Amino acid sequence: MLVRVITYSVVLFFTLSISLTVVYKWVNPHYTWLMILKKHLPETQGGSSNFEHSWVSIDEISPQMVLAVIAAEDNRFMEHNGFDWESIKKARKYNQRGKKLRGASTISQQTAKNVFLWPKRSWVRKGLEAYFTLLIETFWSKERIMEVYLNVAEMGRGIYGVEAAARKYYGKPASRLTRHEAAMIATTLPAPAKRNPSKPSAYMVSYQRKILWNMYNLGEIDINEKEQK
Repeated sequence: MLVRVITYSVVLFFTLSISLTVVYKWVNPHYTWLMILKKHLPETQGGSSNFEHSWVSIDEISPQMVLAVIAAEDNRFMEHNGFDWESIKKARKYNQRGKKLRGASTISQQTAKNVFLWPKRSWVRKGLEAYFTLLIETFWSKERIMEVYLNVAEMGRGIYGVEAAARKYYGKPASRLTRHEAAMIATTLPAPAKRNPSKPSAYMVSYQRKILWNMYNLGEIDINEKEQK
């Protein structure tokens, strides 16, 4: 009996997770578990009663914003299949010295976490994150991964997606963001609850310069240019 229950549960999990991933290839996830959970978390834990979100297609997002998040979070986004093993190796070496290396988690991994999972870190969540990363890299295009990421990522306390961020900080749609504005919004990604592009700290300004330099080195990126499917 127990074996049968476990078997059914496993089959149900894989069926539902794969089906939901396929559905999200075309249907936009306007609300995610991360949004819902953070709305009910206290501010001391990164939560916020404020909620601002507006979905826009990738065609309505400035190419500068796409380039900025790649420059800030995942330089090899167009090259890997969900996992940047080179960054993971570097992170391990730095962690062994008691240091932290930001950026080992790819945009694909962050998208999987934001859409399907919860914010609290654990080995279970990391395992599921890897599983859902494989799913979206299998069923979605790079363009779709980027579109979903830019619409669900938190870019300020209670501000989800680049459209809400652009209107909140610069009073304009995401399609009209300049290179410098996009880079500044990208500085919020590692710590959205603590950073505000309207009142950037000295660190945010310094980090913006690094992102701008990285954007310059990366050059133009066409997210339709390389599909690994």
